[in-house]
Amino acid sequence: MSHSPMSMASPTAPAVYTWEATNDAVAAKYGVPVDQILRFDLNTSPAPPDLVARVLAANRFETSLSEYPPSDYARLSEAAAEVYGVRRSEVLVGAGADEILDMIAKAFLAPGLSAAVAVPTYSMYRVVSEQRGARVIPVPRLGVDQDYAIDVDATRTAAREAALVWLCNPNNPTGRSERPGTIVRLLTALAADAVEEGRRPPAVAIDEAYAEFTGESAIPLLGTYPDLVVIRTASKAYALAGLRVGFALARRETLEKIEPYRPPGSVSTVSVTVVTAALRDRGALEANIERVESERVRLTAMLGEIGWDVHPSVTNFLLVGFGDPARAERVADGLLHRGLVPRTFPMGHPLNAFLRFTVRAPHENDRLIAAAREIATEESAA
Repeated sequence: MSHSPMSMASPTAPAVYTWEATNDAVAAKYGVPVDQILRFDLNTSPAPPDLVARVLAANRFETSLSEYPPSDYARLSEAAAEVYGVRRSEVLVGAGADEILDMIAKAFLAPGLSAAVAVPTYSMYRVVSEQRGARVIPVPRLGVDQDYAIDVDATRTAAREAALVWLCNPNNPTGRSERPGTIVRLLTALAADAVEEGRRPPAVAIDEAYAEFTGESAIPLLGTYPDLVVIRTASKAYALAGLRVGFALARRETLEKIEPYRPPGSVSTVSVTVVTAALRDRGALEANIERVESERVRLTAMLGEIGWDVHPSVTNFLLVGFGDPARAERVADGLLHRGLVPRTFPMGHPLNAFLRFTVRAPHENDRLIAAAREIATEESAA
């Protein structure tokens, strides 16, 4: 089941998001019991922290579940501000990072404007941009031998036409971080070009969904570049994807451009309460990061021993190359018949000879390792 998160109804229609096949759909197509389906395609982290059970057991939510949460998400915003080292007025809460991306697109894009996107990267940047009627300028990243880094010069050129520049660091789906100084160099160049040409520099959105795994961030740059927005989430390192909480961090004057597009009460009372507690429990976060990183090392080594080309990653997922799209498709099919769902890339995608795998819990990763061995044996016998 090769599937893409993005499709177009026609060549002139904007890109739209196509949800991944459900567990039920995968089970029905491949004849696997639904309780045996394991998702290695969604980049979620294993084992939500124990604090979730404690918070739910206490049954002390921001408001009664029959009421909407506080409209300012004050306690959640305060906790986020403390964690990210900004003022509460510089935090905007959304229903996951995806709602934040949508609000940013609405704030800075309109029909006829352009957005520059360093590709390959997360497909939602294109989706939310084209849904605003904006033109997307794809900027190819440097090659695998250069860690799929941003091409600063090419991005700088594209940004001269753009109202918004989308960046992702660490990048999904390549799993790599930008080299030290790259983001500063790019922002400095964009600002200098704007001054030279007598215009306002484009807004820049930096998606840091996986930043907790590296400890690096562009947050300290918020005061040096106008309309810089850093996006963070509780979905990845905090292992709370199902609660759908994300944050936009920016100067107050920048957030004032985005806030009019925030839906009322899109984040639930339960989500507000649990994520507030999670942000204030540094130990739970560090323990989860340690679990993921330990398993990432083990999974990389085991798949490498089997002969799979596992690329370095600083995130909670691995990008694995198979040499050509046909082999990647065969391996994906073999995994799906065993109830394991990899992230695939469609024909025409620069990574269509690759599969991406979430780093899951040890016993779940063991199923992937066993399946990889079986598939490798089948390939050798063919």
